[in-house]
Amino acid sequence: MKTFGFRVNNDAFQKNSRYFRNALVRANYNNLQKGIHFTTNFLEMFFGNLLLDTNYELKNRYMHVDYVAENDSQSIISKVPKSQFDTLDCTLEELAILEMVANNPTIKQQELADTTEKSVATIKRVMKSLQDKNYIRRESGKRYGKWEVLV
Repeated sequence: MKTFGFRVNNDAFQKNSRYFRNALVRANYNNLQKGIHFTTNFLEMFFGNLLLDTNYELKNRYMHVDYVAENDSQSIISKVPKSQFDTLDCTLEELAILEMVANNPTIKQQELADTTEKSVATIKRVMKSLQDKNYIRRESGKRYGKWEVLV
């Protein structure tokens, strides 16, 4: 996670190690005869709590293939509304850079490269991708301008 520019520690993994392990299994397990299909929802909730400060309830019972919610639905119902970053079509690199730009609109590409330990060429490629997706745009020129986050 640090290579993508996120500052995380092991607390979330330590507190939810069994949940994380089971979420990895559910993300890769299929049993078509029993109607069980892989799902990344549980991993997304875990990483949402870890990276985006959401507050999803992480309970192993929700991952059980026979679990039925109180309203007889098979879907997981979050008590926290989705944040704006949950619905973006981004890679982890793009999400990390988008978050850094949102926190510091005058940040330079070299600073982003130093923070994420990526090359300047990689940062330029990611920034171009974010601009193409209309997630960011540059205001007031290249040298003395700043980034505006559009999402």
